[in-house]
Amino acid sequence: MHATPRDQLTMLLTEAPNYENQTILKNILLLTFPDDCISIITFLLSLIYCTILIGNFCIFIIIRVEAHLHTPMYFFLSNLSMLDLCYSSTTLPIMIFNSATGNKKISFVKCIAQLYLFVSLGGAECILLAVMAYDRFVAICNPLRYPMVMRIKVFAGLAAASWLSGFLNSILHTVMTSKLKFCQLEESINHFYCDVPPLVQVACNLTKTSKILLYVVSVFLGFTPFLYIMITYIQIISTITKIKSSEGRSKAFSTCSSHLIVVTVFYSTANLNYIGPTGYSIELEIFASLLYSILTPVVNPIIYCLRNKEVKGALRKYFHRYHFMTY
Repeated sequence: MHATPRDQLTMLLTEAPNYENQTILKNILLLTFPDDCISIITFLLSLIYCTILIGNFCIFIIIRVEAHLHTPMYFFLSNLSMLDLCYSSTTLPIMIFNSATGNKKISFVKCIAQLYLFVSLGGAECILLAVMAYDRFVAICNPLRYPMVMRIKVFAGLAAASWLSGFLNSILHTVMTSKLKFCQLEESINHFYCDVPPLVQVACNLTKTSKILLYVVSVFLGFTPFLYIMITYIQIISTITKIKSSEGRSKAFSTCSSHLIVVTVFYSTANLNYIGPTGYSIELEIFASLLYSILTPVVNPIIYCLRNKEVKGALRKYFHRYHFMTY
């Protein structure tokens, strides 16, 4: 006996998922590390986090303490160190706790809060790196106008705008992601922390709008500043090659090379994570996101300490003075 069209429609409506009853998600199940190397991974993550905290905190403090480092370039560097401190603290402590305890649950509310902070601070760093490139451009290409252009109100406002733009950008992603519908009360994601792409992937309703928003904003906030930095550095390098004295060229290159290395590391991992080619393996996707969240905060203080003579000299002077004060 054949079913009538009305019966078929009733069956389809009955079998169709009821999204209205599936919007409440209690917990997110994160990835866990392999049991056979859990202690090593926990130790390595703790060591990385301590390195990030100590390195970036030292740079931030030394720039605040030493009067000769109270310039726009080092003001932006202190903001970058603070960003990296906050940035790594949104993901690494939870990863270390989950690795040590074996717990992989995080409430959806905490997950959304982590996502908001992670995207906010990452977006702020994108803009801040572009602002730092502008600072170097003015200093090298227009040195006579530098004191007039980079007044305290200007560079403080640029730094504040970097932070504000990151937090405003994250509101869009957070709202769109929080409104996704999920098919279970506990949903597993292929990630060690909460981010937009893995949550969009496991949503059971149509996520085309969220994916388009993620891609458009990522291109605008990620690729556009990177393109601006590359164009700026082409002009900077062109100006440096015209400097007659080798000492002047060396000094100009040393102030730019550290920033250029940081830009390359940050944007290459960020763009691979958010707007890179689709279709690659989950393992590579997870590896790219881990690089994006961990590598930059680790290498920033190392690069700036090893390649910047003024920072190295200030640190040496500060610790030497502190050593004699304790004895």
